[in-house]
Amino acid sequence: MKDLGTGIGWRPEIAEAIDGLAGVEWVEVVSENLCADHLPEPLRRLRERGTTVIPHGVSLGLGGAERPDPGRLAALATRVGLLGAPLVSEHIAFVRAGGPLTGSPRLEAGHLLPVPRTRDALDVLCANVRIAQDALPVPLALENIAPLLGWPDEEFSEGEFLYELVERTGVRLLVDVANLHTNHVNRGEDPVAVLDELPLEAIAYVHVAGGIEKDGVWHDTHAHPVTRPVLDVLAALRERVSPPGVLLERDDNFPSAAGLAAELTAIRAVGSERPKEAHCV
Repeated sequence: MKDLGTGIGWRPEIAEAIDGLAGVEWVEVVSENLCADHLPEPLRRLRERGTTVIPHGVSLGLGGAERPDPGRLAALATRVGLLGAPLVSEHIAFVRAGGPLTGSPRLEAGHLLPVPRTRDALDVLCANVRIAQDALPVPLALENIAPLLGWPDEEFSEGEFLYELVERTGVRLLVDVANLHTNHVNRGEDPVAVLDELPLEAIAYVHVAGGIEKDGVWHDTHAHPVTRPVLDVLAALRERVSPPGVLLERDDNFPSAAGLAAELTAIRAVGSERPKEAHCV
């Protein structure tokens, strides 16, 4: 796959600003927010200009005990075709539970919930990922999340878990450096240690986003400017590998076009540094 460059998460609220931003080489759009048969006009214009658009799913729930829903997979594959996308991404998470097989009502979490880092959970996740890969027409990349809770008796660190997932399925990784920082503040996990355990050659692209700390808890809001600690995690990643693409996520409290441009400039400044030779892969 060719290098993506610097991109931004496409949202209707900033569609016109994105249309006029210099240096935006690609965008990512939430798959479930797209109609199956047509694109919003601003997104269509970007496609006609040759801008790469990647669909980003939020509802597959590949970490759940149930096998992926064929209808959801088909819908995601349809969006891939509509966008002419070179790959598609989702999350390492589960989002629902219950249903007829459990004897309990089906529950939709409305949030990305963490997969236990255990061998049994990894087996289920890998099986679900293989099903998704077979159903999708392009490579699949999966994103690490910032969980609100951790499970007892976990058997892997995050880096080890991701390494095993890639080793067993060949799936690509979407590394969210803001989520690594969130886990550092909230769970005491060292983001550099995670990076050192990752199969860096599997990285498809990177997410960068802003947040805020309140009472010792980091809130990954996507509604605040990207902070220096998050950029430092990006810099640590860049010391090890040149990721094919880096994308700014913003989902609320949208700044002006000039504000978005400033954040993209800060991200590019980190991305312009060459990786250290000792860490090349």
